[in-house]
Amino acid sequence: MAASPDDRRYSKEHEWVLMEGESALVGITDYAQEQLGDIVYVQLPDTGTAVKQFEKMGEIESVKAVSDLYTPATGEVLQVNEALAERPELANSAPYGEGWLVRLRLTDPAELESLLSGRDYDALIVSEQKDEAIGP
Repeated sequence: MAASPDDRRYSKEHEWVLMEGESALVGITDYAQEQLGDIVYVQLPDTGTAVKQFEKMGEIESVKAVSDLYTPATGEVLQVNEALAERPELANSAPYGEGWLVRLRLTDPAELESLLSGRDYDALIVSEQKDEAIGP
């Protein structure tokens, strides 16, 4: 597994947030898309929607399952990635690039401090994989 980019922050729910000037891009991690498998549909909030940190903001559907998407920060949706409507597989092929989900205007940028660094997120994944290997 490649190291997660260290220019963004990560949630334990496997979403990332990247500050770009006054706004922030949000997407799913490479690990998340790998676990989901082939993504076939992404349901995102409308532009102008207020979202709250760690609350559901949409759904992502793969050939394996439907999973909730959670926002890693509180704010207002400025833009949704329209390309995902026609090409949801972008979330698989470019989760840190063209496969981003939404752009937010953050209400409280200090919330990002509660998220994980790339290194800490990678450690979380290793820990989760060990737990899965042990099983119930």
